[in-house]
Amino acid sequence: MDINDLRGLATVLVMVAFLGVCWWAFSPSRKKKFDDAADLPFADEENHDRSLK
Repeated sequence: MDINDLRGLATVLVMVAFLGVCWWAFSPSRKKKFDDAADLPFADEENHDRSLK
């Protein structure tokens, strides 16, 4: 086993990890959770608008 075998193995392991993260991020079962997290910056917009008036 030489350095090129290790580089190839490392490439395969990184590719598998990348595909795992992509699968986790785009999994349909997580869509609701991510949508809720994306709306968090706008959660207190109503209170802010009321305080300006």
